[in-house]
Amino acid sequence: MSVTDTTSGLSLNDILANSSIKTNTNSDSLTSAASSATGKKALGKDAFLQLLVTQLKNQNPLEPQGNGEFVAQLAQFSSLEGITTLNDTVSGIAGNYNSSQALQASALVGRSVIAPGDKAVVDTTKGMTGSVVIPQSVAEVSVKITDKDGKTIRTITLDDQKAGTGSFTWDGKDDAGKVVDSGTYTFVANTTIDDKAVALVTNLPATVNSVTISQTGGELMLNLAGLGSVALSKVQTIGI
Repeated sequence: MSVTDTTSGLSLNDILANSSIKTNTNSDSLTSAASSATGKKALGKDAFLQLLVTQLKNQNPLEPQGNGEFVAQLAQFSSLEGITTLNDTVSGIAGNYNSSQALQASALVGRSVIAPGDKAVVDTTKGMTGSVVIPQSVAEVSVKITDKDGKTIRTITLDDQKAGTGSFTWDGKDDAGKVVDSGTYTFVANTTIDDKAVALVTNLPATVNSVTISQTGGELMLNLAGLGSVALSKVQTIGI
């Protein structure tokens, strides 16, 4: 019995064309792998690795993937894995930060603070202490106290003040020595620098009524009783 060689006239391309290896299915295979790996989710490291393996399985034997391209894809995979790990770490830090803010907030409610502002809720039977920010040495600083109707109740004078912070105390009395009603009062501080009237910043006491925690990582806001909100970073002193 003789054996006839029927492949002697066939090229390698003809053999591959008649074999089970299909070189024109790379795109379809990768698309199918991407669809099954990712679905409706963002491309993650597991999906990336699955796509890489599928690409290697379905590469053209006549034009195999070069070492340089393969190494570049592995480097991309390593970068993707590192970014994923970094995102998880940052998310954990953000969660811890929010928890820390919540604990910090609960400790501040009901506390007395001193913060920049021109109004204060004063119990005139106890009086109050505030301060004025002085940019340079001055001969005199005046603090005018007015009630809710804009009527001047008292003017406090501070002599020979150096640059820094100058404290003042109000005993709750008007200029005639009479104790006024408790309530919200406005404090306006002024001085003279180079023969010009200059308004100064006052730091006044307040009570923290509640706290607002930012859901986007912003700053903690203190809601002061009867006075509005102030950022925690602006608070000068936290008392009992």
